[in-house]
Amino acid sequence: MGSYVYMYKKYFLIFLIILFLGVNLEGALAMKLSSPDFENNKLIPLKFSCQGEGVNPALIIEDIPKEAKSLALIVDDPDAPMGTYVHWVVYDIPITNNIKENNIPGIEGANTSGDISYVSPCPPTGTHRYFFKIYALDKMLGLGEGLSKTDLEREMQGHILDKAQLTGLYKKKQE
Repeated sequence: MGSYVYMYKKYFLIFLIILFLGVNLEGALAMKLSSPDFENNKLIPLKFSCQGEGVNPALIIEDIPKEAKSLALIVDDPDAPMGTYVHWVVYDIPITNNIKENNIPGIEGANTSGDISYVSPCPPTGTHRYFFKIYALDKMLGLGEGLSKTDLEREMQGHILDKAQLTGLYKKKQE
């Protein structure tokens, strides 16, 4: 009986180490998303808001699965007063480890306002969270511009190899 307990503890410890190191069960590293402009769960600089230049921040994507053929990006704000506000939808992004500041890396979809563009953080009140979500896909979607977040999520079903998220915070500065 003691050897079974030892073996169980050993496998449990290995599982925890794998989880801690960010390795998925297939043995590949889990994809990561970061920005040189802000840290996860920290404030997004004024430059990237409606009170600054209003451009998208640079993003760094690490450990993209080798099988990936394209990337997709969704940026949304779940704290918006009327429900989640979609700030940016981009798909058919060629495989890259860097999305540059003030750059359109692929085909743009529609934001909540119906425009085909990036909308910078601009919360009416309080501090809002902005979720930058990157998806590695096993194919190029090959669709025209203007997809909504919902349409993109439907088109990605069954094609997501990995995903990662970066959360930025923003609160308007008092003028």
